[in-house]
Amino acid sequence: MKYILLIATVLTVFSGCSATWSGVKEDTSKAADWTKEKVNQGAAYVKEKTE
Repeated sequence: MKYILLIATVLTVFSGCSATWSGVKEDTSKAADWTKEKVNQGAAYVKEKTE
């Protein structure tokens, strides 16, 4: 009985970590895209002001 409970607990933890990891990767990707967009906007602004 102990082993069944242990296996169920381990499977639950791993499935939760998997979902969390997917969320972290998605959030990181969105943050990188946002940062890239803002840097490009800033560069365009500077270029516009210096021409």
